[in-house]
Amino acid sequence: MKAIICTAYGPPEVLQLGELPIPEPKRGQVRIKMRATAVTYSDCFMRGLAIKPFMRTVVRLIIGWRRPRKQVLGIIVAGVIDQVGAGVTAFKEGDEVFGMDGYGACAWAEYKCMKVNRLIALKPKNLTFAEAAAIPYGGLLALAFLKRGGIAAGKRVLIYGASGATGSSAVQLAKTFGAHVTAVCSTANVELVRSLGADAVIDYTTEDFTATADRYDLIYVAVGGRYHPASEDQCRKVLASGGAYVTVDGLNPKMTREMLVELSHLMESGSFRAVIDRSYPLAEVAEASRYVETKRKRGNVVIDVA
Repeated sequence: MKAIICTAYGPPEVLQLGELPIPEPKRGQVRIKMRATAVTYSDCFMRGLAIKPFMRTVVRLIIGWRRPRKQVLGIIVAGVIDQVGAGVTAFKEGDEVFGMDGYGACAWAEYKCMKVNRLIALKPKNLTFAEAAAIPYGGLLALAFLKRGGIAAGKRVLIYGASGATGSSAVQLAKTFGAHVTAVCSTANVELVRSLGADAVIDYTTEDFTATADRYDLIYVAVGGRYHPASEDQCRKVLASGGAYVTVDGLNPKMTREMLVELSHLMESGSFRAVIDRSYPLAEVAEASRYVETKRKRGNVVIDVA
């Protein structure tokens, strides 16, 4: 099978198209004929070891010294089950599925084996595989962090970084909970964010949201600290008494299969949609990664495996 092999830690050029044996599903696994996947910020961090220097040695000991032990990266899954391992009853051959496998990786390939107790669910019938691949990463992160922040109807929510994979999902999900949403983004993304349902949009290039008189019950910073200038102390200036501040830089949120199914139902109902910036063929994962690292993407960057 064709697969993108990570030959070392480093820039996108370390990702090379190669040939690997088609994997066989073990007990408790299904094999998925991949139709689409995605390039996420997490993939780029893993490939480039874009973490604080003192942590790199620890991470190398865990995931591989010279290169990742899993030579194929990619955590987003969208495809058709073509073989079922022993003991699997939840899925069958021919099922169209989507999900995320942060521990298993190996999604940048024509076939992937995945444990069925991971984040995998039936693909909504009204979505293409590309659209399904654009949902799990941002959708699950946004849903987990919003729930951690106590999202509820009537709450005033501010989402910083509202045009990325996580932010664009957070805007839509907060609206499904009945919240009043203020989105913060750049000039180029104002209309996109409005189309996602934001009640108010602040262009951070012309207005400092931390200097307004407004107060919010929940502030969700949907981009890492290295990508935005506002510190936590500045954000808390506009936080209402008893309000919650959550950020993607926080501890890993708990993401469950039930949450993936919840997203699936929202997509089927039309109240939640995929936001896709660009699509690349499998052979161009390195180029897709290079674009993701420009920090200018809107929503998701999808890989067409088929």
